[in-house]
Amino acid sequence: MQISHIEVLPVELELSEPHRTATRSGELELAECVFVRIETRGGQVAWGCAAFDPAQTGESMDQVISACEACADRALDLNPLNTEYALAELAVLTNDTPSVRCAFDMAFHDLLGLAAGLPLHRLLGGYRSRIQTSVTLSLYPVRETVRAARDRAAQGFRILKLKGGLDPQEDVCRVLAVHEALPNLILRLDADQGYSIQQALDVARALEGKLEMLEQPTPAGDLRALGEVTRHSKIPILADESLTGPASALELAGQHLVHGMSVKLATCGGLHCARQVDAIARAAGIATMVGCISEPALLIAAGLGLALSSPNVRYSDLDGHLDLIGDPTLPSFRLEDGWLIAGEVPGLGCTVEI
Repeated sequence: MQISHIEVLPVELELSEPHRTATRSGELELAECVFVRIETRGGQVAWGCAAFDPAQTGESMDQVISACEACADRALDLNPLNTEYALAELAVLTNDTPSVRCAFDMAFHDLLGLAAGLPLHRLLGGYRSRIQTSVTLSLYPVRETVRAARDRAAQGFRILKLKGGLDPQEDVCRVLAVHEALPNLILRLDADQGYSIQQALDVARALEGKLEMLEQPTPAGDLRALGEVTRHSKIPILADESLTGPASALELAGQHLVHGMSVKLATCGGLHCARQVDAIARAAGIATMVGCISEPALLIAAGLGLALSSPNVRYSDLDGHLDLIGDPTLPSFRLEDGWLIAGEVPGLGCTVEI
């Protein structure tokens, strides 16, 4: 297969409601991303997307566009169906831009699916065709959190992930208030690295029986603290920011520092990397969660393909497209009562109208 043309298309998408987290000094009101359109000499069209969070990876729009253009020039001489070789060639151009590596990884897998006539989740293994996702609630005061939880429950979601990390006692109050208002819903708490060991254990004890999991309670670089919390917590502890790729996954799994790992395609570099992380987690008997950032539905489709392909993916947090205004993606997957259901369109199953 020969690539004939590649377009690099920057896009800014406003959020319908600003996102508040413990790791940001202000509110997130805009999601920046770069779509990549690949056309082959046979007339096939595939898409990728570089979405990035500067707070997590340090990437900027100018840096991402420049790396996309460099990868586009190199990819014209590559056969995208030789995925391992093609991605290895682009890896040297994307050392500081995992979102760009993810974009081309997605596009190459899209072409693989088109060539095979298979949707991504079947191409990667076809373990299931649907998965229940959580939806994230921003860092609100207690009353606003309950209101937002009721709104999401009314939309059909049955798993809520609350953002926390600024005040452990208030986080406990927020979770308990939502549990009291909506006792039949599954609740998760993402502490966004905000706790000490003792604070994390206090929160875990206070919310035992109320939480399904506690995500990244301690600072990303302090693996000793993360392991200490995991050893003493009766609530499952998941790594998020502490997981940066296969090497960190191996360390987390090898030392039994967590009960689960949250992998995001945009921050780890795409499906190729994420599947390695999932394989390491599976070998260690550790659960995988497929997560996301604020990202278009095209990226959600790729994450969904991974989540549906592996029996080790126990958790899904694929809601990053829900608050974007003007997302140009037209996906074939469906969202019904909190369940993401794959379509049967080959590849990523998306068209993009830019």
